Amino acid sequence: METHPASAAQRAIDHDQSQPDSVPDILIVDDTPENLKLLAALLAAESYHIRKALSGSMALKAVAADPPDLILLDIMMPDMDGYSVCETLKTDPATAGIPVLFLSGLSDAFDKVRAFEVGGADYITKPFHGQEVLARVRIHLEARSARTRIEAINLELERRVRERTWALERANNALRLEIEERQRLQEQLMELVMRDELTGLPNRTAFTAELARRFQATRLTQADRVAVLFIDCDRFKVINDSLGHFVGDELLVSLAQRLQNLLQPGQLIARFGGDEFAILLQDQDPLAQAQALADRVMTALQQSFNLSGREIFTNVSIGIAVDSGDYSRPEHLLRDADTAMYQAKTMGRGHYRQFDTSMHRYALQTLEMETELRRALQNRDLQVVYQPIVCAVSGVMVGCEALVRWPHATHGQVPPAMFIPVAEETGLITTIGEFVLTEAIQQVKAWNCDRPVKTKIFVSVNLSVRQINQAGFLTRFNQLVDDLGADLSCLKLEITEGVFMGHTPQNIAILNNLRDRQVQICVDDFGTGYSSLSYLQKLPVDVLKIDQSFIAPLDESTERGELVAAIIHIAHTMQKRIVAEGVETIEQLNKLKDFGCDLVQGYLIARPLTTDAIEHFLSHNHQNSADVSAF
Repeated sequence: METHPASAAQRAIDHDQSQPDSVPDILIVDDTPENLKLLAALLAAESYHIRKALSGSMALKAVAADPPDLILLDIMMPDMDGYSVCETLKTDPATAGIPVLFLSGLSDAFDKVRAFEVGGADYITKPFHGQEVLARVRIHLEARSARTRIEAINLELERRVRERTWALERANNALRLEIEERQRLQEQLMELVMRDELTGLPNRTAFTAELARRFQATRLTQADRVAVLFIDCDRFKVINDSLGHFVGDELLVSLAQRLQNLLQPGQLIARFGGDEFAILLQDQDPLAQAQALADRVMTALQQSFNLSGREIFTNVSIGIAVDSGDYSRPEHLLRDADTAMYQAKTMGRGHYRQFDTSMHRYALQTLEMETELRRALQNRDLQVVYQPIVCAVSGVMVGCEALVRWPHATHGQVPPAMFIPVAEETGLITTIGEFVLTEAIQQVKAWNCDRPVKTKIFVSVNLSVRQINQAGFLTRFNQLVDDLGADLSCLKLEITEGVFMGHTPQNIAILNNLRDRQVQICVDDFGTGYSSLSYLQKLPVDVLKIDQSFIAPLDESTERGELVAAIIHIAHTMQKRIVAEGVETIEQLNKLKDFGCDLVQGYLIARPLTTDAIEHFLSHNHQNSADVSAF
């Protein structure tokens, strides 16, 4: 029998069979050392071999020196972003097969679509859940291992066919066995690649493949048009953080089952990751079918979930996009459903919205505004103004609220209602908050420099939920006020009621720490959120600011006046001060005086003023030290 030298593939197979399973090699790329440390510890606990890179260029060098089995790649890095790193790897045949899992704080649909367009295998949104990261890493490592085995089996089949022609029957039997093994491995691979491990539903990959298939079918035949529903669980993070990830996983599994039970034949549901799901349907009237399904989902979620002995209610926000024939690519349909879902969230919990082109324009405008806002922060184009707060009885100014304004070189004054939501969504609000806090502390320090102790004025600064939830907030705050030499008795921090809805124990601990340093805590827009006067007794709160929506009707509504009077009375009983904001008429002011309101602010007193205008206001506002010191 003729023999041939063993091929390279065969030698690799023989070597692999003679050696114990090798430890998967994972490269983590992130310019934030804390993220590297956290991910490395998480993966090392699973006995993976971990390498780290702080930049895109370092990552490319590490891959060139020794290609890893998998890469966890951040997107936003200073020298070379994650998209560029991934594109570079995918253009090189030697590294094109390495699965790249993007892990980023960017959650916009455009970022996700781009990640997959440049060759990413998966996309995990920060803040991530450890078990989800481990599950996805394990799936992609197993998938790559299965593909490698399939390639090796194919080479083995070819070699055996060439070398064993002399024993046709024996070779056929061996070939049959190898084909069966190959089919089995392919099925396992497809199961790994196309299935969500937690819920058992199809995953993003399976959904997008089926969407593309049906999308193309509608172009080639007279098939019914398709529609996509993008579903996001409302307040899932609160449930996850308060009750634990185990209960959070239970909720996702139960939610998946309940949604699946609502589907009709031909409709497909998939889990996209985290608390996101998508449904694909096809019908002669896809919009009507999508709306009917969305209504069924909302009705079904009126029933509670029983999880680990707890009764839990949750809602979802749904975005709907229908293929009208104008789409050129199926992923754009998914993108628009995602955009519509975010619009539904702005309406409050438990709503759905159908996509229209204005949403796409809004998304583009939001992206443009984010870019300009970043530039404005870099160039220090933002401005801090101050709205006086006066004693309701005497009219004496006792303090002011620091507010941020954006005088745009081209568009003039950009309303806060336009750029603050963008700042909240993109995380720029933390930078803006620190800027306003710094400016306000320096300014009130200058105003109080020559004032007697009893006549010092205070400044109130808004603190966003995102700021207080940011890791290391308290350390940065203490460092800032210490560096500025701030008189913290002249500083008040205004928070919304949402601060008490997430990370509650941690947030209350932070607020208590601030109060220990003589900083007073004010609840802004009181009455518009979740707070109740009964539990405010237990929270570290000194001042309540009644929202202007309660003040405006005082001119005409007796019923609303009684409500405001009751709030003021109960707050005083709990030894908390009251500020009424949005006071615009003398009738409103007189009623607030009668109710015993402590302080007021609004256009009747003064609009937000520049620092020079505040100096002028102070010089014409006769100080009364008794009234000032009373607050």
